[in-house]
Amino acid sequence: MTNPLIPPADHKPEPEDALPERLARAIALAGPIPVAQFMAAANAHYYGTRDPLGAGGDFTTSPEISQMFGELVGLWCADLWDRTGRPEAYWVELGPGRGTLAADARRAMAKAGFTPGIHFVETSATLRTAQGERVADAQWHDSVETLPTDRPLIVVANEFFDALPIRQLVRRGEGWHERLVAAQDLLFLPIAGPPVPGEIIPEPLREAEAGSVIEVSPASVAVMRTLSARIAAQGGAALIVDYGYEGPAIADTLQAVRGHAYANPFDRPGEQDLSAHVDFTTLAAAAQGSGLAAFGPVTQRDLLGALGIDQRTASLARAHPDRADALLADRNRLMQDMGTLFRALAVTRPDWPVPAGYGE
Repeated sequence: MTNPLIPPADHKPEPEDALPERLARAIALAGPIPVAQFMAAANAHYYGTRDPLGAGGDFTTSPEISQMFGELVGLWCADLWDRTGRPEAYWVELGPGRGTLAADARRAMAKAGFTPGIHFVETSATLRTAQGERVADAQWHDSVETLPTDRPLIVVANEFFDALPIRQLVRRGEGWHERLVAAQDLLFLPIAGPPVPGEIIPEPLREAEAGSVIEVSPASVAVMRTLSARIAAQGGAALIVDYGYEGPAIADTLQAVRGHAYANPFDRPGEQDLSAHVDFTTLAAAAQGSGLAAFGPVTQRDLLGALGIDQRTASLARAHPDRADALLADRNRLMQDMGTLFRALAVTRPDWPVPAGYGE
């Protein structure tokens, strides 16, 4: 679903110092803005003006750590396609970073006989350029709404939903309030805004302690519903890998990363990555509401283990003995450092088989 706060790929970003000033002016004129609006504007500018990945950027992702991640995801897709009867299908990635995952997955899928057309959902012109260097024949989309309708879709979303804007609701006194962002010159800070109806708070959480925060992401639900409706109509599946939890939960997870270190999420909007933990229960419910089957989430460690990361590590080490130690270190990072924090949710049309890594 198109987000009006996120510009299309041909959008020309404002100068780097313009976003904080524009946000401050808007707040001065109309009052504090919701956290979701602040986050959407900040991330649209951030991703539209740089490549944030790698040692020279602000953070790294599993595909950038090791080729094994993308290869195993590709084999997951190829296995599902094979057991479904090898239909003509498209491979779709939401927020494909530099295109590294897609390039590695495509190589693995091709060895299994699966050579789908590649479609990317990406709004950043900067990242589209990087993706084109690795997957030159990809087709790009600003939103899931313009994905093709004539074949099943096998969708991968790695660290996509965590960057979508969230609402924060904070407990104050006897009620719950929308958290807003105020400004003093170019200093941005969160405040409690107007009250919200208690009925929108999950019943087990309504009497939480003062200061408690609940996060919801209408943008994530909208994307999931749109994507799920397409999969239900066309056939297909989706694999969503991200850091998150099974809600509902009390959690203030909004965070910023700059230079591979945590930062104040309200500092320097547009110059650091903003993200929040993903509520996998809500995403699964959105998919199930569209008629899909949901599996998991399981930890990244369990999924990669089931897909054979140890065997792949050993195979690569035999082929490249000079890299054996580095390969093992990369494997350990995917399985240990990120293995329990990251989770993987799979959704499929009910007439598709149970995906690998999720049991029978």
